[in-house]
Amino acid sequence: MPKFTKQDALDYHQMGKPGKIEVVPTKPYSTQKDLSLAYSPGVAEPCLEIEKDPKNIYKYTAKGNLVAVISNGTAVLGLGDIGADAGKPVMEGKGLLFKIFADIDVFDIEISTKDIDKFVETVKEIAVTFGGINLEDISAPSCFEIERRLKEELDIPVMHDDQHGTAIISAAGLISALELAGKKIEDVKIVVNGAGASAMACTKLYISLGLKKENVVMCDSKGVIHRDRTDLNIYKKDFITDAPVHTLEEAMKDADVFVGLSVKDVLTQDMVKSMNDNPIVFAMANPDPEISYESAVSARKDIIMATGRSDYPNQVNNVLGFPFIFRGALDVRATAINEEMKKAAVYALVDLAKKDVPEMVNAAYNQTNITYGREYIIPKPMDPRLITHVAPAVAKAAMESGVATEPIKDWDKYIEELSNRMGLENHLMRSVMTKAKSNAKKVVFAEANHFNVLKAAHTVQQEGLAEPILLGDEEEIKEMISNFELGLEGVQIIDTRSKKNSALCKKYAQVLHEKRKRKGLTYEEAIEKLTNRNYFAAMMVETGDADAMISGYATKYASVLKPALEVIGVNPKANHVSGMYLMMTKKGPVFFADTTVNFEPTTAKLVSTALITANAVKMFNVEPVMAFLSYSNFGSSEKETPKIVKRAVDILHENHPTLQVDGEMQANFAFNAELRMKKFPFTKLGNKRVNTVIFPNLSSGNIAYKMMQELGQAEAIGPVLMGMNKAVQIAQLESSVRELVNLAAIAVVDAQQR
Repeated sequence: MPKFTKQDALDYHQMGKPGKIEVVPTKPYSTQKDLSLAYSPGVAEPCLEIEKDPKNIYKYTAKGNLVAVISNGTAVLGLGDIGADAGKPVMEGKGLLFKIFADIDVFDIEISTKDIDKFVETVKEIAVTFGGINLEDISAPSCFEIERRLKEELDIPVMHDDQHGTAIISAAGLISALELAGKKIEDVKIVVNGAGASAMACTKLYISLGLKKENVVMCDSKGVIHRDRTDLNIYKKDFITDAPVHTLEEAMKDADVFVGLSVKDVLTQDMVKSMNDNPIVFAMANPDPEISYESAVSARKDIIMATGRSDYPNQVNNVLGFPFIFRGALDVRATAINEEMKKAAVYALVDLAKKDVPEMVNAAYNQTNITYGREYIIPKPMDPRLITHVAPAVAKAAMESGVATEPIKDWDKYIEELSNRMGLENHLMRSVMTKAKSNAKKVVFAEANHFNVLKAAHTVQQEGLAEPILLGDEEEIKEMISNFELGLEGVQIIDTRSKKNSALCKKYAQVLHEKRKRKGLTYEEAIEKLTNRNYFAAMMVETGDADAMISGYATKYASVLKPALEVIGVNPKANHVSGMYLMMTKKGPVFFADTTVNFEPTTAKLVSTALITANAVKMFNVEPVMAFLSYSNFGSSEKETPKIVKRAVDILHENHPTLQVDGEMQANFAFNAELRMKKFPFTKLGNKRVNTVIFPNLSSGNIAYKMMQELGQAEAIGPVLMGMNKAVQIAQLESSVRELVNLAAIAVVDAQQR
């Protein structure tokens, strides 16, 4: 699990705008007419239409895509009853997940009451605003009554995710695990440790899927929920057993399945050894499971195990469920989330786990062939197919069970709409981060005496993205690490000017002198150059002492690129280097090249730029669809710059016919497929969405990405240096910590692919 300091968490939540979510207008508002339509007097018209027919609220407002995440803060994560106000960051976080995974908008609502009647009444009064209600972090047993009453009294989907989210995901994993173990759900004995809302919901769902109630033994902190006990509430009484067992240890003997929703280290290796053949252990306490993965698999080689953690196989993660369940429910305007819809989500996840895993998912987890089996019983959270697989299954179940008020008629169109909502590429940086973590490399930070660089190094170390090496004044760096509690334990710090590193400098100087002696570099000059941390960092990469380097935070781009080119050099297959930015726009990601290196490229350099950019785009698990930009369209100008671009495209068409590329064309035709097809139906790009653009010169590329950044509110990730012989990335001056971390992750993946 990624580690971070208290200050990291506080900084994340307060940087820029405080909090994690905001409201963004979806209609034009730049003119007086726009404002008159948005508010008075134009807004009166949809108001009157809704008054005539209340169903029109879905037609004229955001209700149909708006979910309330509602809590009273009585059971917040592992923090307990911390209050509604203290729970708000969690509710905002849930809203963020809804948006990034399923494009569902969220208002988080915190209600400061433990009174069930007041809570229910408050939610009922505001429910008209929303298309669905996600109850969150409400303690048992209140949560049972609150959910029951709201489901009965509201005509929109209501779900308490703490109960049903884990139930749905773990049920999918259980079905797969039982199949792989050669067992049937109606025959197995299950021990459930934990008797809270989630444990009860899981058990009830398993029973609805075929588990026999008499085969369940549930334990709480006092032992087995047995008929002999007199301290059981009405909810626990529903899971009473008559079996002759009273402790978890006794219950585990000859059990087939263990489901843990309790506390860490409660399950021992001896208990696991006492289970039946092919035991199934779902140790889902977070962040530390009931038994560690290592202990469990060393106790039993035939075990099938799942946890709630991302760093082990089979993560039971609620994000596999709730975004897509609500997506399907909202899209058919369901009046409830019922058992049929939950079961549909379960079986959709099981079905998806059995399908061939796309290359982009394999790449994200740095595996070559993820396949259905003991270490892959449920889909990966990064799988972009979840929205097009789970949401339609839930929508169909809603229709078949009679709770859908707006049935879907064209399923192909609906699935296409889901794909367009999220796009496979929206997982880009998360995918890159996941891949970097799977095989972390050594990254040397050449400017570690600057706080942002040091903080970035700390972040990549704590998140497992890379093993940082720090260049700079050792005492100064250690003082910053101590003062800011960065916890960079064991990190290698090298002061290139310190005498204790003179042997290493001499070693590098010999290599550098040998490389550059016929370009006029003497050994003495090589020694002098290695006091420059950019030369030293490049030499570490060149000699294999590091896998990648990051610099540029406090040094001009060209001043970093020069040492890298002299020491590491250009990849012979590329012939030159080029720069690319990944622009995260509201319409999806777009790759911009060249934005940092080549001022007035020749035709040959444009061809090379296109080829190395295509390879770089594939590093992000995206198939490039490329447009060469100009102020002209397909030969409409005889000026020199468009002609250079046109010749580059012609060469690519002739020598690389499978590459999806065309031009030259103006930007509006590149990004508007309908307009492009209307005017230029012959284009090789057809009606495909362009995701990569090649600029005719550095000036246009640099201006474009900075305008997109400032005026289009696009996030710029990069610049990504392409064409080097080894992994080198150069940041922009005064980059943020986030930007440096992104570059480090990209550098690691680049190094992996070499």
